Amino acid sequence: MADDPRLDVARYQLDKAARERGESVPDEPRGERPAASMQQRAAIAETALQQAFRRGEFDNLPGAGKPLPNLHEVHDPDWWIRKKIERENLTGLGPPALTLRTESAQLRGRIDALHLESDVRAVLDDFNRRVKEARRQLLGGPPVVTPLRDVGAELDAWRERREAARAEETARRQAEAEAEAALTRRERRRLRRSRP
Repeated sequence: MADDPRLDVARYQLDKAARERGESVPDEPRGERPAASMQQRAAIAETALQQAFRRGEFDNLPGAGKPLPNLHEVHDPDWWIRKKIERENLTGLGPPALTLRTESAQLRGRIDALHLESDVRAVLDDFNRRVKEARRQLLGGPPVVTPLRDVGAELDAWRERREAARAEETARRQAEAEAEAALTRRERRRLRRSRP
């Protein structure tokens, strides 16, 4: 452990008395203390932790009592900025590698909201162009690992999802129409009035 404070006080008082008498005070190297052993340093750290526990400094920390999140993910050197962007729901900020990654994750929903094939093709072409552009930049930052999208395959998948959604909507409407046809006249009138 460190020097005894009582010893430091005694040295100070002796030095002060020697100066008052006009004697020269020998210079002692104050900075040279014996290096603490590994066990002593561990004991100091353990004591500091125990005192902090008793003071309650570790109470009510976020995530207390829960498993560590994202242990299954692969190592990402930019995890901290990606988490900040996700946590604060920031868009358009950060290096192109990260913004393209988040955009790639949301691209399917963005495409499914479009109605024309030409619009889907334009969005995919623009995305691929920006990925290529980001790969060519020599400004530093994280590497761009976002894959290019195959426009033909994405268009085929968009058409299939669109047809499936149409078939589902048609089946839902047909089921509603059949259910309404099975109702009496009075029940149909009541049902129509209750709809907004």
